[in-house]
Amino acid sequence: MATIDFEKPEYYINRECSWLGFNSRVLSEARDKSLPMLERLKFLSITSSNLDEFFMIRVASLKDMVHAKYTKKDIAGMTPQEQLEAIAVQAHELVAQQYSTYNRSLLPLMKQCGLELVTEHEKLTKQQKAFVDQYFEENVYPVLTPMAMDSARPFPLIRNKTLNIGALISKKGDKDAKDAKNAKDTKDVKDAKDAKEAKDVKEAKGAKDTKDAKEKTKYEFATVQVPSVLPRIVRLPEGADGKRSVILLEEIIERNIDKLFLNYDVVCAHPYRIMRNADLAYDEDEAADLLKEIEKKLKKRQWGEVIRLEIEEKMDPKLLKILKTELNVKEEDIYKISGPLDLTFLMKLYGTEGMDEYRYEPYKPQSVPGMNDEEDIFTQIRKGDILLHHPYMTFEPVVHFVQQAAKDPDVLAIKQTLYRVSGHSPIVAALAQAAENGKQVTVLVELKARFDEENNILWAKMLEQAGCHVIYGLLGLKTHSKITLVVRREEDGIRRYVHLGTGNYNDSTAKLYTDCGILTCAEPIGEDATAVFNMLSGYSEPKHWNRLVLAPLWMRDAFMRLIQRETRHAKAGEPARIVAKMNSLCDKGIIAALYEASAAGVEIDLIIRGICCLRTGIPKVSEHIRVRSIVGNFLEHARIFYFRNGGDEEFYMASADWMPRNLDKRVEILFPVESPEIREKVRHILKIQLEDNVKAHVMQPNGSYEKIDKRGKTLLCAQDYFCEEAVKLAQTAPEETRSRVFIPAEPAED
Repeated sequence: MATIDFEKPEYYINRECSWLGFNSRVLSEARDKSLPMLERLKFLSITSSNLDEFFMIRVASLKDMVHAKYTKKDIAGMTPQEQLEAIAVQAHELVAQQYSTYNRSLLPLMKQCGLELVTEHEKLTKQQKAFVDQYFEENVYPVLTPMAMDSARPFPLIRNKTLNIGALISKKGDKDAKDAKNAKDTKDVKDAKDAKEAKDVKEAKGAKDTKDAKEKTKYEFATVQVPSVLPRIVRLPEGADGKRSVILLEEIIERNIDKLFLNYDVVCAHPYRIMRNADLAYDEDEAADLLKEIEKKLKKRQWGEVIRLEIEEKMDPKLLKILKTELNVKEEDIYKISGPLDLTFLMKLYGTEGMDEYRYEPYKPQSVPGMNDEEDIFTQIRKGDILLHHPYMTFEPVVHFVQQAAKDPDVLAIKQTLYRVSGHSPIVAALAQAAENGKQVTVLVELKARFDEENNILWAKMLEQAGCHVIYGLLGLKTHSKITLVVRREEDGIRRYVHLGTGNYNDSTAKLYTDCGILTCAEPIGEDATAVFNMLSGYSEPKHWNRLVLAPLWMRDAFMRLIQRETRHAKAGEPARIVAKMNSLCDKGIIAALYEASAAGVEIDLIIRGICCLRTGIPKVSEHIRVRSIVGNFLEHARIFYFRNGGDEEFYMASADWMPRNLDKRVEILFPVESPEIREKVRHILKIQLEDNVKAHVMQPNGSYEKIDKRGKTLLCAQDYFCEEAVKLAQTAPEETRSRVFIPAEPAED
C-alpha cells in the first residue's frame, strides 16, 4: 500500500475562513423564521460583535505579518496576504448578508410586531420632530464635541469601535458651497423621483451647473463622536395609534448637526466607524512589572493601525476620500453599509419591555442533583464526586464552595486561577474575605486575558490590598486552566477539596455558556492540584502526576497517545471510537493523527462549535470522521473527550481546545472522569448532542455546513432537551428517580 501523506495542505481548511463560516452559522439563526423576532435580533447583534473582535485580533495579526514580510504558509497552504484576500471576499459577503437580513426581513418583521425603528429622520412625524429636537437640545448637544481639520488642526484621533459622524462644511456666504449644497438637495430629489421623469430640461441643466459648482468648492472636514455615554436607542412618543417607535442617536445628531457649526453650511454628513489593531504584544522579558506593562499597552489600543472602515453606503465620495487618506485605509478594507453601522445596538432592543411574546422565556438554572442547602458543601462532596452541567444546573455550588471556604474556621488555604470573572464577582469578594479572615489565599489572575485586561487588573489590585498572594501568570504563557483548591483540617487529618471546570469562574456567563465541572475530594486529584499551584507560584515540578495532565508540557503528548491507541485497536480489527466536543480544532498534529485513525477505521465524531480546519469525506483519509457544530441559545463551551479503548472506556474533560495556543502556549488542565455515575451522565451529554437535528450544522466534504433535513423525523434540540431534563430532575424525589431521569428513553434516531 502507498503511504498516505496526512499533512497535505488540501486536506486542511484555513482557520480564518473556518471562523467566518462559524459566524455565518450564527447569522443563520437570525435568518431562521421559526425563531421569535427578538431572538433573531439577538443573533444578528452577536454576529456583529463577533466580527468586530475577529478584525481587531485575527485580521490585525495577519496585517502585522504582511507588514513584517512574513510569508510562511498556514496549514491550508496560504500566505498571510492570501489569507487577507480570502477574508476580504468572505467578510464582505457576510456583511452584505447581515444587512440583507436586517433590511429585508427583520425591519419589516419588527414593524409587524409593533416595534418601528425610524431609519431616516426625515420620516419623523411633526410631533416626533419636535420631541427629537428638544431631546437634542437638552440631552445631546451639551455632550458633543465637534472637531474640525484645517491647517492649524490636524486630523483628530478617532477612537476604536466608536461611532462617528463625518461632515463636509464650508463657511456661510460661500456661493459655491451654497450651490453645492443645493446640488446635494437636487440629487436627493432625483434619487427619490427618478431623474428620467424630470419635468423640464432647464431643471436638469441647473442640477448639472450646481454639480459643477460643487466639484470646484473646497470644503473643510469636521467630525463628531456619537457619545457612548448616552443611550443609542431613543424611544419616541407614541402616536394616537399607540405604535411603539424608536430612533437611533446618530439620526438625531444628523438632523441637528447644523447647530454644531453655526458659521458654516453643512454640505453633507454621514456616519462612519473604524476598527483598530487591538492585538497587544507584551515584551515580558523586559517588563519589570507585567501589570504596569499591560496598563501601558492598553492605552495604545486607541492608536493601533486602522484595519477596517465602515461607512454609510451613500457617503459623499469627497468625504470618503478624506477618511480613506487620513486613516490610511485600503479599498478592500472599506465596508459600505446599507443600514445603521454597528448592529450590536440590536441587543438593547432585545430587552424591550412589554414584548415578552417575541422572545423566549429566560431559562432559570436548576439545582444540582444530590446537593442541598441543609448540609455544608464539604460534607456533600465527601459523599462522592459531583458533576456540574451549566447553565442547565446552577453555578451557585461553585460560588458557595469558595464562600463557605472563606468563612469555615477549619479551612486553612484557598488557591484559585482566574481568567475571566464578572464585573461584580462574588467569588473575588469571597477570596478577599478569606484573606481578611486570616486564611492563606493564593490567586493567579491572568492579566493577559484578551479584552478583560482592565477588569482583571482592578481585581488583582483589590485582592492584593485584601491580603491575598496574587500571581500575574507565567512568563510567556497564559494560564487558562480552571481550578480551585481548598485545604481543610478535619478529624482524620488534612483533606483537599478541588473544583475543576471547562469554563471560567464567571457567574454571569455561566448562565449563557454550556460548561461542565466536577467537585471532588479524591486524594490523587488533591495531590495533583497542590502540585499545579506549586508550579504556578514557584519552580516546583512534581516527580509524577496522579490524574491531571497539564499543557504546555504534557497534554499534547497525552492526546496523541490516546488517538494513536484507538488507531492500534482499529488496525487490530477491534471496534475503535473517538468522540470529542470542543470549541475549536485547528492543530495540524492532532488533525493528522485523526486522519490516520480514520484511515485505520476508527469511527470519529467531533462536536465543534467554531473553527474546524479538518475536512470530512476525503477518500481513504477522513471517510470515518463526522463533524457537527451546534449553534443555539447557549454558547457551547464545554470540552469533553471520549475514547473507547478496547471497551475499557475513558472520559476526560479539559479547559483546552485542540489548538496550538492551548496545547503549546497556555497552562491548561485535562482531567479524567472516574466516577461510574458521572461517566454515564457525560456519555448521555455526548449522545444527546450527537442526536440533535434542530440546531446542529453538519460539515460537508467541501467544508461548508448544512442543517439536517428534519422531514419525517422527531425533532431533538439538545439544549432544549437538557433544560427540560434539568427541570424534571429538580422536581423529582431525591434517590429513587435520579438515575432514571439522567438515562431517559432513547430519542428517535435520525
